[in-house]
Amino acid sequence: MPTKGEQLLNIDAVIVGAGFSGLYQLHCLRERLGLTAAILEAGDGVGGTWYWNRYPGARCDSESHTYCYYFSRELLETWRWSERYPGQAEILRYLNFCADKLDLRRDIHFKQRVNEAVWDDQAACWHVTTTSGFEVRAKYLITAVGCLSAANRPNIKGAEEFQGDIYHTGEWPHVDVDLSDKSVVVIGTGSTGIQAIPVIADEARHLTVLQRTPNFTVPARNAPLDAGFHAKFVNEIDGWQCRMTESRHGHPWTAPPRKLIDTPKDERNSIMEKAWQVGGLRFRESFEDVLIDSQSNEIMSDFIRSKIVKLVKDPEVAEKLLPLDHPFGTKRPPIDTDYFETFNKKTVDLIDVRQNQIDCFDTHGVCLADGTHINADIIIFATGFDAMSGALLKMGIVGRDSQTLAKAWQDGPKAYLGLSVHGFPNMFIITGPGSPSVLTNMPRSIEHHVDWITAMLKYVMANDIFEVEAECQAMRLWADHVIDVANATLLPRANHSWYLGANVPGKPRVFMPYAAGLDKYRAHCQRVEANGYPGFQLVPGSRKSEVEKLNTQTSS
Repeated sequence: MPTKGEQLLNIDAVIVGAGFSGLYQLHCLRERLGLTAAILEAGDGVGGTWYWNRYPGARCDSESHTYCYYFSRELLETWRWSERYPGQAEILRYLNFCADKLDLRRDIHFKQRVNEAVWDDQAACWHVTTTSGFEVRAKYLITAVGCLSAANRPNIKGAEEFQGDIYHTGEWPHVDVDLSDKSVVVIGTGSTGIQAIPVIADEARHLTVLQRTPNFTVPARNAPLDAGFHAKFVNEIDGWQCRMTESRHGHPWTAPPRKLIDTPKDERNSIMEKAWQVGGLRFRESFEDVLIDSQSNEIMSDFIRSKIVKLVKDPEVAEKLLPLDHPFGTKRPPIDTDYFETFNKKTVDLIDVRQNQIDCFDTHGVCLADGTHINADIIIFATGFDAMSGALLKMGIVGRDSQTLAKAWQDGPKAYLGLSVHGFPNMFIITGPGSPSVLTNMPRSIEHHVDWITAMLKYVMANDIFEVEAECQAMRLWADHVIDVANATLLPRANHSWYLGANVPGKPRVFMPYAAGLDKYRAHCQRVEANGYPGFQLVPGSRKSEVEKLNTQTSS
């Protein structure tokens, strides 16, 4: 590794991002393959998503004992989660614990935001530069930038004139933001907004919520976990892991073999009520046909709408909060703590911006189309992310023949298995477009991808493979398969879903995650591995990369 002040690093593999994906990938490359590897991380600490998303109420929607690494029994037995759904601070502590336990920090370069990654065909390596001038040459480039890491900031006229503070939930300051005695405007009611709004409402003098699309959300029913839970969990780790591996979503449960549409009314209402009281994402898994059959989905959607009407006292406000333009579960299904109840507070206002659009910001707040002015000390964008592809495109990736990733993806992102892009040799994407990723419990998808990439690199090294990349035809066929699978469900019917890229102006409308299920995806990847990696161009050769030459010279 370079000493302080050195600006050039020659290694086998460079990883971008120090979240769940990057940390585990670094561990595998070092410990399983004996490669020299390093992480470039834009922040000044590990954590990835959980480093940046520090907004009020930030919390995981997967249960804590499932939202962690399972490759190490020691980590599982040592770390103790305090809540059913861990908050941002606890997850960040966990990832710091893992980084220290695995001795990863010595190979992580912080405050290094990648601004260009260029494939050098003559040298057969990736040349990666950061905004600070740091340079890395590596045979392999592995992106671990996360699916939800490029903040989507609407371009609203007059933002530069506003004299208060403007924040985005995905780029929250690393210092306490004092909301007390403040008038706050929150724009957006997606997952982050649903988490943040109740907490902000408790702190602020007044809160105005600007809503475009009403959202379905189910109560989390969060609760503390005691020592007894941890002891029981440790004894049942293998069972938990098996159930998650075999499940569709990477959670330790799956929908029972029953259809809502075929279940008698009283029975199905009883099932949904019990699931509502349990809370969390399990509610969606009460029946197997909710994301397939429109009638079944409408019944479950109506059940949630009936809950909203009961929870929100003002009928006019309740009406605004009723999701009517998309089936339940076709947008990311949030879970909440007292979200709908928050709108019963006298200090909270709700405005439907579909009926009264945002015109501009001015020095003191927000101006609406009908002339209404909302005074604000703080404006918060809870407007989500340029999901799945945004962070990758920001890296300035340039492949063979000077082709940019932006050009390759101008009609929508395509990656074979969500892992590899034709024209970009020796580059791998962890949980990229075309993989189950955001439709799953993320650590389960992450561990599978890292394990698969590590196994492929082992194969490449053992068989003297010089370059590896997706075949063009295989990549196109896989992209078509991803769309076909999605179209067999109700998922594409959410017109404003970030699954489709619809939340970002100008972004191609393409359904990005793989909807057949993590179990089916894993089986497909296993077949590819077992059969010698069909769909990949494997170029044998004795020519060494510039990195390998340098490493050989150094060792001799």
